[in-house]
Amino acid sequence: MSNTPTHGEQMNAQPDSQGISGTVEGMTFRPDRRFWVVYICLMMVQFLTAMYHTVIATALPTVIGDLGGVAHMSWAITAYTLGQTLAMPINGKLGDLVGRKRLYLLAIALFVGGSALCGLATDMFAFTVFRFVQGLGGGGLMICSQAITGDIIPPRVRGTYMAPMGAMFGIAAILGPLLGGWLSDWLGWRWIFWFFLPFGLFAWVAVAIALRMPRRSSSFSVDWAGLALTSIGAAGIVLIATWGGTTYAWSSPAMLGLICVTVAAWAAVVPVERRAADPILPLQVLTDHTFIIATVVSVLMAACMFGMNGYLPTYLQMVHGVSATMSGLLLVPGSVGMFTGSLLSGTLVTRTGRYKPFPIVGSLVAATGMAMLGLLPADAPVAWTGVAVFVLEIGIGMFLQLSVLVIQNALPASMLGTATSTNNFFREIGVSIGNTVVGVLFTGRLTASLLSLGFDSREAASITPAIARSLNAATGAAVVDAYHHALAPVLLSLAPVLLVAAAVAGLFKPIPLSTKTGLEQLEEELAEDGPADAYHTDRTDG
Repeated sequence: MSNTPTHGEQMNAQPDSQGISGTVEGMTFRPDRRFWVVYICLMMVQFLTAMYHTVIATALPTVIGDLGGVAHMSWAITAYTLGQTLAMPINGKLGDLVGRKRLYLLAIALFVGGSALCGLATDMFAFTVFRFVQGLGGGGLMICSQAITGDIIPPRVRGTYMAPMGAMFGIAAILGPLLGGWLSDWLGWRWIFWFFLPFGLFAWVAVAIALRMPRRSSSFSVDWAGLALTSIGAAGIVLIATWGGTTYAWSSPAMLGLICVTVAAWAAVVPVERRAADPILPLQVLTDHTFIIATVVSVLMAACMFGMNGYLPTYLQMVHGVSATMSGLLLVPGSVGMFTGSLLSGTLVTRTGRYKPFPIVGSLVAATGMAMLGLLPADAPVAWTGVAVFVLEIGIGMFLQLSVLVIQNALPASMLGTATSTNNFFREIGVSIGNTVVGVLFTGRLTASLLSLGFDSREAASITPAIARSLNAATGAAVVDAYHHALAPVLLSLAPVLLVAAAVAGLFKPIPLSTKTGLEQLEEELAEDGPADAYHTDRTDG
């Protein structure tokens, strides 16, 4: 074997090091200064990507209007989602095979570079292409950051360190709309994309200097067939979710053909991956009991949460008459709840070493919050919506981030990146399906109600909060009632889905959380495999 220093020598200080330490059942994890630099960079990059999403959501209508691309607005959103989804499997697999540092640096460069190019775009086509490039970087950042966290922090104490990283999304949810509005009004929308450049460059340089990880070399074959099939299948699901019922009717030849191609691609994945030498989606991961349970629970949670988030702001504007900004701020309690749930579960997992109760309790709490949303009457004070969203997301927060830790702990360290990316890959697909299902049910019920009120199909599709307020009192009240009765039952129907998640979580077979980092576990795996193993970690990146 190589003479590579173990992870404890590379990143963890000896007992006289500076920094917060955690001692659990004889294990002492003492982060050193280099660890904190890397950890802060991980949080910074997480914050930048989260801020980017919330800022763009505020400014996108202005961007589209300036570029004259209203008819293609959906592509501005879809391009990023496609890039992010397609980048996940390849980043997870390559990270396991060749090392994660260079991939992480590449992802930062793609994300920041794509952002800069978006600010230079002069037409909708260029803007969409640059959004796709940025999505490729965003997908790599998501997978590499989670995998690097697994590499440098033992599962036994990792929950404590994951909560602050999750808090970045909550902070971004509050600051994003404010920053987006300010930049758009005072400096112009292009500065939204340039604003992040110095922060991204600083993170790139800091990671390049501080992060030292084994550079793995391995002779492996690229699973082109598996990569193509999963890419086609994932892209098909995203496009079905985007086009179905809007750009194309569900019964149109284009949609039926897209559905057939997507189903055929996924049907071919298992036999192709079974024969591949280095499968992009290894069957050892796909058939692992813990991976299956954790992925199903997290997919159900994410589908319900994002399905709700996608349509609740419009509901609040139409039913309660709040502004677009206020409808976004009413979702901020959800971000607080997500952080609170993550912090609670992470701290208790570190203290007790037990994780099985949290997906069960979290799903039940989330189901309660979703039921509250569905049962709130239209004339209830709007603040109750914030309370219900808080309850919903404190439950989801108890396990959504924890699911990555559970999966990484259950599988070999040599598959840490692949397991992480596969979980996120299916979660993104679940989000797309959740948005589609909620959207189909909501728009179908709403359209039927509006048509019954005498609106024609064109009017029903183009009604806005401003138009609703301009109607006479009786018609306006009827429109509000139509919106309420279109969405509330759909949200209520999501509560049983979360109960199913709780039942599935009950099938977990608890596995003791390792007290060693992913890199330390990998060193042990390589030592057991012997010198003939394909991996070599005799050099470090950095």
